[in-house]
Amino acid sequence: MSQSRTLWEEGREPGRAVVALGLAVALTVVVVDVGMVGRVSLFFDLCFVALCIGLALAVRPTDFFTVGVLPPMLMVAIFTLLAFTRPDAIAHPDDGVVQAVVSGLSRHSAALLVGYGLCLGVLAVRQRISRQVDSTTGGR
Repeated sequence: MSQSRTLWEEGREPGRAVVALGLAVALTVVVVDVGMVGRVSLFFDLCFVALCIGLALAVRPTDFFTVGVLPPMLMVAIFTLLAFTRPDAIAHPDDGVVQAVVSGLSRHSAALLVGYGLCLGVLAVRQRISRQVDSTTGGR
């Protein structure tokens, strides 16, 4: 008798693929957001939080660490790219690169905190479910 897997057991993507997906989606959201309103707004924040949850659900269990450290690095990478190309989207137009990154991170710190916390929470639940399933199936 085979049981269907739950949402917590579904993720089977390798860590590298999930990182690439996260970067592609985050960049797409930034392009759309900056194209629509001229800056990084609440739209990015909401999409970032949803993206963090989605990435935590998509990754395979052996690559939990990769996704567990991804949200802050993803936001820093996005904001660094913006600081070089469009600093006015995350900070004052006259700010230097480092100041623009710091300003962007401070303005969107709530999204980073919530997204990162939910990502780690989802990974913790998945780890716990995985252990329970392994113990009931005998590691099969």
